[in-house]
Amino acid sequence: MTVSQLISKNGYRALSLPEPEREIDGVYVGDLLSWVMGRASADNAWVTIMTNLNVVAVASLADVATVVLCEGCVPDGDVIETAKIKSVNMVVSEKPVYETCLELNAAFV
Repeated sequence: MTVSQLISKNGYRALSLPEPEREIDGVYVGDLLSWVMGRASADNAWVTIMTNLNVVAVASLADVATVVLCEGCVPDGDVIETAKIKSVNMVVSEKPVYETCLELNAAFV
């Protein structure tokens, strides 16, 4: 599944979409940035509620396919602009983390 397909299927809102056809091959959930940096795999959809600038740095280092911000969390404009510059896809789900994870799981079953 690509990031653009994920958006269409689940009604997520794109904040930064420099690579809409990037393939997602799994999901990682976490809010402790150092933990995510060491454990998320390249091409994962990273599910979080964190919205600070460090999310973009970790997403870039881990080479995730997209960051999925849950519960309607939206970072400030500087974070979104940096995500675009760093080619980090970032989307928003209005649903809680658990429900978002269930949606993502259904996409890979």
